[in-house]
Amino acid sequence: MSRQTIRRALISVSDKTGLIPFAKNLHKHKVEIISTGGTLKALKAAKVPAISVEDVTGFPEMLDGRVKTLHPKIHGGLLFLRYKKSHQKQVKAHGIKPIDLVVVNLYPFEEATRKGNLSVDEAKEFIDIGGPSMLRSAAKNYESVTVITDAADYDRVAKEMDENKGSVLEETRFALSQKVFAKTSAYDAVISQFLAGHLKKQETETALPLQFVFHFKKAQDLRYGENPHQKAGFFVPTTYRAAASWTQLHGKELSFNNLMDIEATLDVLAEFSVPAACVIKHNNPCGIAQDHQIILAAEMAIDSDPLSAFGGIVGINRVCDRKTAAKILDKLNFFEVLVAPSFKAGALKLLKARKNLRLITVEQFRNENPYDVKFLRSGILIQEKDRPIKEHMADFRKKLHFVTKTKLQDAELEDLIFAFQCAKVVKSNAIVLTQGKRTVGIGAGQMSRVDSVNIACQKAGYQTEGAMLGSDAFFPMPDSIEIAAERKIKAIIQPGGSIRDADVIAACDKFGIAMVFTGERHFKH
Repeated sequence: MSRQTIRRALISVSDKTGLIPFAKNLHKHKVEIISTGGTLKALKAAKVPAISVEDVTGFPEMLDGRVKTLHPKIHGGLLFLRYKKSHQKQVKAHGIKPIDLVVVNLYPFEEATRKGNLSVDEAKEFIDIGGPSMLRSAAKNYESVTVITDAADYDRVAKEMDENKGSVLEETRFALSQKVFAKTSAYDAVISQFLAGHLKKQETETALPLQFVFHFKKAQDLRYGENPHQKAGFFVPTTYRAAASWTQLHGKELSFNNLMDIEATLDVLAEFSVPAACVIKHNNPCGIAQDHQIILAAEMAIDSDPLSAFGGIVGINRVCDRKTAAKILDKLNFFEVLVAPSFKAGALKLLKARKNLRLITVEQFRNENPYDVKFLRSGILIQEKDRPIKEHMADFRKKLHFVTKTKLQDAELEDLIFAFQCAKVVKSNAIVLTQGKRTVGIGAGQMSRVDSVNIACQKAGYQTEGAMLGSDAFFPMPDSIEIAAERKIKAIIQPGGSIRDADVIAACDKFGIAMVFTGERHFKH
């Protein structure tokens, strides 16, 4: 495998982590170092010999630093093919010397745009032009040039140089080249998504981008996927901030299925401003409750379906104190994960006694990514996220209207709205039965809505009497209403919109069931 001796290097970095020890190692191998601006000052302050780009190009930095390295003596030195005689003649004629190593990391566009609501004019000053150009030139010519864009690679290159008399192996140069193109594509993707967000504001609030660019980096390998024979990994976005970023405080590593269920947990908890809790199993809630005390909400969520809750994930949207932790442990003998905004010291001490229990803190439950993306064999489907009802509650209430002769009192209507919020986060066809602010029966993921009604009623048992029923979509015929009447359900909330709405309403009037139409569907495929 061919080696390339490094005799001349160009270094220009915004992040100077690990720079000086690496540069000193280059100097040890008698490498001439070319540098720019702040990097040059840092090298000289550390007494590492270096010359400026101006000394190489014969041109000063121009246009407020926008033009530094965009010059034939830089890119010619990077791109020329060492083995090609015509290239050798041209670079010699123009006084271009080879550059064997490039060390560049880019202006921190992502970090800058995350910090505040920057305008396009402010943000564009963080767009690096010369950096990506040098990286791409060096990476294209990896047969002759080593390129580093990640400080984590300093030791690898330094070690190879030490072991190979200042040379780097082609295998390493190729791997570093690939890493560069991953980096520059991610960098461009971040910029593209930022500009797309501002373009959307200029057009319409519902416009989707004409081009969709996402970039992800692997955060960790997982033991396996949904099943042991499937390989899996967890990747995090580089093109937008992951709003619901989490931290694991305790327990064994998270699995693919754990992460899927954590996502479902966050979807549920994002629906509620008041203290609320849920238990998630197989990507569906088996219990949801809210109360002014989080300990009571957690207890009611588990009691909704304690059999299904076994081995699930528990989520609460308030700080977990010792009493709440003790209650959850008492109510649920085995569960995989506990999600909360934070844990008090007493709660952590108690919970950590269970060695394998994963404890997860989440910064916020709201998902800032505006899009929902589904990968198909032929492409991807993109839609706007179905935002939590609580975020447009005032408008939601305006749409509500009783379509039956039987009406409800205000307090009862609040309970009915709660039932609809719960149905929103259940896989369709979704039917949720509630008593007060807690679920008592959930029918999920059925091909027939009437089957979902039967399952929810079976789960609820005697608690169907006087219950509120939430449906994520309309009833296609009155058969579900007949079941509700048999089980003495008090009221139903649903979107409406069926061609047989009149028949469904007539059935409710016949049995004295109150029914409210929401005017909006929340189907969860």
